[in-house]
Amino acid sequence: MSGLLQGKVAIVTGSGQGIGRDVAVCLAEHGAKVITNNRKPGSSLDAFEKTEIPFTDEERAALESVKGDAKTTADRIVAAGGEAVPFFGDVGDFASAGRMVQTAIDSFGRIDIIVNNASSNWVGNIADMDEELWDISVVSKLKGAFNLIHHALPHMKAQGYGRILNSSSDAFLGLQGYAAYGAANAGIVALTKAAAGDLRGTGITVNAYTPLAKTRAWYNAAATYRMQGVPAEMIEAGAPEAMKRTAEGMVPFLAYLASDDAAAISGNLFKLAADGEIGLWSQPEVVRQITTDADAWAIDVLRERVPGELMAGLSNDEGILPVR
Repeated sequence: MSGLLQGKVAIVTGSGQGIGRDVAVCLAEHGAKVITNNRKPGSSLDAFEKTEIPFTDEERAALESVKGDAKTTADRIVAAGGEAVPFFGDVGDFASAGRMVQTAIDSFGRIDIIVNNASSNWVGNIADMDEELWDISVVSKLKGAFNLIHHALPHMKAQGYGRILNSSSDAFLGLQGYAAYGAANAGIVALTKAAAGDLRGTGITVNAYTPLAKTRAWYNAAATYRMQGVPAEMIEAGAPEAMKRTAEGMVPFLAYLASDDAAAISGNLFKLAADGEIGLWSQPEVVRQITTDADAWAIDVLRERVPGELMAGLSNDEGILPVR
């Protein structure tokens, strides 16, 4: 393809399969040398941690067709004429993240691009969540992003160039059943905006994106709905169009953000969908307020004005939202 990223070196975490694999392959196609990554050789059919789904033969075959690990992705890049080195290790572990960055330096002499794509997820009611289930989502996604940023920044600052791309999710809005995962992804948005400000003027940009495409998680979600008695045609009809397509067509936008051309773009949250949509999320803003001239709010005034003005016409009943 193009030489857009010629001479650049990238790390893509969680790039053994799914969107991460497509990102790694795309960056390589545009000239980047890539460190591919997942926790250990091989992969599981289960997208949701601590959750076992009895897949049908058809579902199992579909999942087998999309599974892979850091080595299979690196092999694919090399077979196409690119350069890639696999790294097996958990980015949620601080020392492991440091070794991943050092692998890029030892293999290719520099690190220019990091794509914090890795994540783990447990889906369920917060009343059933314990510390381990919380950590499954928060450590891999949020701490993992910090770990890699921390270890890569000294090299990026020394060379005056860096592109940090953080994968978030629309779960940051607070989707039912995704308390920990949503919190981790909301943290990614805040981390991105704060880091972009901290690094302004250094040649390093930081952006985040919420991807939506057909991945292993979609197959797991469809199997879960099937187990709940939802007909296959209803599952297909209810899925967003982007979840019916794989990610190859949407990831070139990330290659663009990683390039010299995007030097002025930092601190943003983008929506990225496999059906062709690229969007820019709005900045949060106060949409309604009440004020008082008194020194302190009186409870009887709040009882009247909160439901009558501040919360008028609003409902907290959002219903059950689909598995992402």
